[in-house]
Amino acid sequence: MTADLKTFAAHGCYGVAAITSITIQNTQGVTAVHNTPSSELREQLEALAGDCEIAAVKIGMLGNRGNAVAVTEFLDAHKFAHVVHDPVMKSSSGTELLDSGGIKYLMAELLRRASVITPNVPEAEILTGIIIKDLANMEDAARKLVEMGARAVIVKGGHLERAVDVVFDGTDLVPLVGDKLTERNLHGAGCTFAAALAAQLAAGRSLVEAATLSKAYVTKAIEKAYAVGKGRLPLDHFYRQKIEPLARGTHELPTHGMHPAESGH
Repeated sequence: MTADLKTFAAHGCYGVAAITSITIQNTQGVTAVHNTPSSELREQLEALAGDCEIAAVKIGMLGNRGNAVAVTEFLDAHKFAHVVHDPVMKSSSGTELLDSGGIKYLMAELLRRASVITPNVPEAEILTGIIIKDLANMEDAARKLVEMGARAVIVKGGHLERAVDVVFDGTDLVPLVGDKLTERNLHGAGCTFAAALAAQLAAGRSLVEAATLSKAYVTKAIEKAYAVGKGRLPLDHFYRQKIEPLARGTHELPTHGMHPAESGH
């Protein structure tokens, strides 16, 4: 969620969030998952929809079938212009982030509600049953997902030897080739790509243009990853701003609206 909100901000969008699950995690992995009750998720979603004009929706980890159903009902009730679904199933460290009932429901119902679904290779294999070893397999999986009801698909190829993504809108199939980057710098890359894609679509860009710009953004954010923690390095979502950290021992005090402290007598 923090990756999503930073990505939206970096693209000039204001992000609002409905929390589907609290995960206990750090750069080394996820150690526990506590899913939000679906009734509370519904309340969060309706509170946001009742307050804001939502230009695009990004769906990430859902946790279980109950939350997948709640999100599906929300999408049916509001008919948003752009819905990007990153079908998160497992963390990079192997923790289950969507139960088997949730996966089945995603395939049967939620898949067709998204403007575009963005599985990585392992997720595309689970959804389609196709073993993916190369670009041709990725293209087959993309076509299969559209046959299953998806309106558009981006199969992310970061798990293969070459960093090629496949964009398929149901008619045209476009490969997006990028540089293969170090595995250690990929903490949050999938979330960030889907969030950037939602922001680009909200700005009115076509799917291929939005995907191309999002891939370029994520690639650079990976290159500039923060050297923090003992595990996989998190991306620098604000690399464009070149934000310099404050020097130690210095303090920036706001001046607007502040009154000078009274001097002692």
